[in-house]
Amino acid sequence: MQQSAIPAFYLYGEPHRAVESTFIHLERLDDRSRPSEWTIRPHSHADMHQVFLLDTGGGTVSIEGEASGIAAPTIFTIPATAVHGFDWQEETTGWVLTVACTFYDRLVQDHGDLASLFDSSYLLALDPASCDVATRWAKDLDRELTWSATGRRAAAAASVLRLAVLCARLAEAVEATHVSVAPPPAAALVARYRALVEESYRDREPIGVLAGRLGCSQSSLRSACKTIAGRSPSQILDDRALLEAKRMLLYSHLSVAQIGYSLGFSDPAYFSRFFTRYEKRPPSDYRQYPPLK
Repeated sequence: MQQSAIPAFYLYGEPHRAVESTFIHLERLDDRSRPSEWTIRPHSHADMHQVFLLDTGGGTVSIEGEASGIAAPTIFTIPATAVHGFDWQEETTGWVLTVACTFYDRLVQDHGDLASLFDSSYLLALDPASCDVATRWAKDLDRELTWSATGRRAAAAASVLRLAVLCARLAEAVEATHVSVAPPPAAALVARYRALVEESYRDREPIGVLAGRLGCSQSSLRSACKTIAGRSPSQILDDRALLEAKRMLLYSHLSVAQIGYSLGFSDPAYFSRFFTRYEKRPPSDYRQYPPLK
């Protein structure tokens, strides 16, 4: 099958769209598998990693064309852009965790031993006790994502970290079935571009300059970003500047103008228009009335 024939979904069956940098989603495996008669056709997700936890049942997992039979209890990882599909046994149960790549990267930036978890896909057998613990963590995460209690985002992040640690430790075991997933060239280019944006988003350099630093043409970079991230290079750059602007508005005492200058905007009025275009309200209003978490 040609790569171009493989659909890229937001979540399975949902049209692709831009992913929020803090995106975390958890659902029961049968929420989508049952309506699809337990067959999930090959597809991919741009900018999102997934962890599958099976507590009953099993089936066949296909990752980048390599099929493997699995049986519960098991846990496995699917990196962003990897083409994958499933043929589940009827009534298979478990959980599916989906997280934005940007969220995961920031979550583990102080935990280098977890940073490479999604460089490959791992099929990992669980003993019943470990499955019980992982299932409890999944239920904890499900609760945190569905209420508005104080600290719910921190608690949700902690649950994601615990599941990542479990996967990373199991992946070190000799028994782990390892499926190498080489990212397509476009995904590798977007990853390099994101790293460059992280280093230099405060400089507000033209996209042509950034493309030159990556050794590619502006059109190649634009095509890769649209294909993998569903965003243009300038939108990805703006996303990062906007995220930092929000953080500084909420957690610093700098004036709006000072924040704009620190993010590479030479004109405070232009920074205010930039922020308002994306958030539908000016930065001063965002600071005074922050969104509820």
